[in-house]
Amino acid sequence: MKNKKVETLLTKIEVIKKELNEIGSMRPGSVTEQFHKRGDQRWPYWQISYTHNRRSKTEYIRDEFVEQIKAEVLEYKKFKSLVEKLVKINIDLSKEKIKILKSNEKA
Repeated sequence: MKNKKVETLLTKIEVIKKELNEIGSMRPGSVTEQFHKRGDQRWPYWQISYTHNRRSKTEYIRDEFVEQIKAEVLEYKKFKSLVEKLVKINIDLSKEKIKILKSNEKA
């Protein structure tokens, strides 16, 4: 006989795995608009800042690529959120399985 809580957790895991499978192109970081200033003149430019392999990086982004990069950053944030949920649910699942094994030992 299966435990209802275990079945629910397994179902949640499958849903998250399907969502992860639908993730598109992604990259970490944050996109910001900065300004060059020389005298009274100011002109904007875009950059992305991120950390990869424990190294901080900043890259300039051409205006025509800003929307694409922003979309990739959003996909990465979605990915990170799903992974965090998946880990939490797997921890709960592990605890529930241990609880079941302990109760079976007592019986």
